[in-house]
Amino acid sequence: MSSPFWSPGLEKLEPYVPGEQPRGRKLIKLNTNESPYPPSPRALEILGDAQLADALRRYPDPESCELRAVIAERFDLQPEQVFVGNGSDEVLAHSFYSFFRHNAPLLFPDITYSFYPVYCQLYGIEYRTPPLRDDFSLAVEDYSGPAAGVILPNPNAPSGRYLPLEEIEKLLQLQPERVVVIDEAYIDFGGESAVPLIDRYPNLLVTHTLSKSYALAGLRLGFAMGQQPLIDGLNRTKNSFNSYPIDAIAQRLAAAAIDDSAHLADCCGKVIATRESTVQALRELDFDVVPSKANFVLARPPGPGAEALYLALRERGILVRYFNKPRISEYLRISIGTDEEMDALLRNCEEIIGSQTE
Repeated sequence: MSSPFWSPGLEKLEPYVPGEQPRGRKLIKLNTNESPYPPSPRALEILGDAQLADALRRYPDPESCELRAVIAERFDLQPEQVFVGNGSDEVLAHSFYSFFRHNAPLLFPDITYSFYPVYCQLYGIEYRTPPLRDDFSLAVEDYSGPAAGVILPNPNAPSGRYLPLEEIEKLLQLQPERVVVIDEAYIDFGGESAVPLIDRYPNLLVTHTLSKSYALAGLRLGFAMGQQPLIDGLNRTKNSFNSYPIDAIAQRLAAAAIDDSAHLADCCGKVIATRESTVQALRELDFDVVPSKANFVLARPPGPGAEALYLALRERGILVRYFNKPRISEYLRISIGTDEEMDALLRNCEEIIGSQTE
């Protein structure tokens, strides 16, 4: 429903549609790529700190100095090379505004994170979407020529496919005059981060989130890493919009979680092991599974189709993600849960597919 009070063009925006969040009904939730494991115990301990109450009556550190220092140490950078925001979505939004408003199209894949075209609509950015190959892999050579910049997730979403570091470097060399954003929301599940390339490429910006591998989706904390001129650009945009974006509790929890590298490695190792066993089991059920380095898999089921299986699973209390979009409408994106949750998924898939083919 529109309103005469809206600014011109607002009714034409097509907002991002998040995955379903269950209300009231207990479901096995494999549709939004959240961690099946709890956050770092070090982070949870902070919630019982009596000093937090006093911190809430003060404005938080607008520069998030302690948090940025922890991130910098973790990635062998300087604090001046780190920017933090309320989730990686806010970091990405500031990146679109800061770097991609040029008289040329922004480039990103035709099958990718569906917030990218939303930001382009919001900021009036022209874009072009080079198609992925039939196997959902990305051809770096498609990203040459005039452009406002390039953005892509690595691993990609919703495919889960991973672009090796040498291909990222080729991409940076193809667009030396424009910013290349590598969105590494899922990099901890088996990929190699592009952060070591930052010192050699002034046009590289790498974004991370605490929502996936750190199990802090409810905290809303993300960050970007790049050479200082890019970080200065993000800060200019941030300080023109909200000078105090990260609350005091989030800063402390995030710093503790990032500092707990052992917990991160343990949880990611479990997810990777469960992903590989799930892929094998799905293939035994005749699913076509796209190779994944993320905490989810994109899989095409046998039988009557993806939408029918999605609906049947939902009736049984299991949520997966179905995209009614070109090229992926016959696939389901399945988040990796615990072994018990994945066993329930596989058991129900086998029963449903068996009943549909009788």
